[in-house]
Amino acid sequence: MEYITLNDGVRIDQIGYGTFLIPADGSTYNAVKEALAVGYRHIDTAAAYFNETEVGRAIKDSGIPRDEIFLTSKLWLQDYDDAKVGVERSLRHLGTHIDLYLIHQPYGNVGAAWSVLEDYKAKGDIRSIGVSNMTPAIWNKYVPQFDTKPSVNQIEFNPYCQQKEIREIMEKDNVKIEAWGPLGQGDKELLNDPVIVKLAEKYGKDEGQIMIRSQIQDGIVTLPKSTNPKRIKSNLDVFDFELTEAEMNEMRGLDKGHGKHDPDAPGVEDMLRKAFVIED
Repeated sequence: MEYITLNDGVRIDQIGYGTFLIPADGSTYNAVKEALAVGYRHIDTAAAYFNETEVGRAIKDSGIPRDEIFLTSKLWLQDYDDAKVGVERSLRHLGTHIDLYLIHQPYGNVGAAWSVLEDYKAKGDIRSIGVSNMTPAIWNKYVPQFDTKPSVNQIEFNPYCQQKEIREIMEKDNVKIEAWGPLGQGDKELLNDPVIVKLAEKYGKDEGQIMIRSQIQDGIVTLPKSTNPKRIKSNLDVFDFELTEAEMNEMRGLDKGHGKHDPDAPGVEDMLRKAFVIED
């Protein structure tokens, strides 16, 4: 594994295991146990994934010391007005402290929620705090008002969506990107891109491994997700080769300047509020 030290001194594994859309019917428990068994030590979940309890149980049952695992979760929109309720729910469901806790969607009473996260960090229940899905416009609306800067911004990131504008803004405060959808969420055009296919053939890797390797070399924390045991393992098998600087520039040149999700689009907040309602 390779690691990054965040702007608050907390060390994070550059590859994490994402659990979005894995059901809480035993599937999340089994997938996280499998990921930990093959070597992952960074697990990413969220209140709105509805699987925190299975993530926490899998970590506990893995037999791996808790301080060797980096655990991320996220606060949901409905709790921003009284964020303590959401934080306590996550802590209860996970059954352990949280290494990184994020403002999941940047709408509504973000400032008040951030202040509560700062309090929990000061108490030690949360080690590091960050944001998610912040565009340049949203970042400039909220972050200058924060007493402390986020350690990360978890956003859509893959070779076709490289987030150059927000990266420049974040670099001023040494805020790191965490990539959700790092493999393009099944985008066939991306998976068959000639640059990526060529590099996969050269290094004897699959296209996903090339994308993950390029993100690691670019200083990105990446969160590939799969429930296929073979793919879970292969997504971690990226430390026995390195892309040249010329090849990295080829990968950087694939950027199209946009992704599938636009947090600035009208109606996104309302859609999200209706889509996910969390109960205790």
